[in-house]
Amino acid sequence: MPKYMVLYRSTVPATEQMGSDPNAAQAGMALWMEWFGRVGGALIDAGSPLATVATLSGSGATDQGGGPYIVGYSVLEAASGDAAREVVDGHPHFHAPGASIELLELLPTPGA
Repeated sequence: MPKYMVLYRSTVPATEQMGSDPNAAQAGMALWMEWFGRVGGALIDAGSPLATVATLSGSGATDQGGGPYIVGYSVLEAASGDAAREVVDGHPHFHAPGASIELLELLPTPGA
């Protein structure tokens, strides 16, 4: 079954989101736990929040400025891209400031 990388993007870095009001953080985590339970076996790696260290190009570091930042990831398994979209429909990440989700299919490595 195909696997999908879910990249969580936001205009606010994860480190700032996590340092917010503890009550808001707890409520946000409750929404994530509810989503984990709802998607069940489709979620093969819950992932982690991410903090940008650098954005690099062939000529060196570039300034990411005001984002959008990649603030986390998860890995899903679904029968199709449409099925993967259904898994992330109504995702709790959409409560984050300037939130978007990038859904990417993991392709086989040529020659592997």
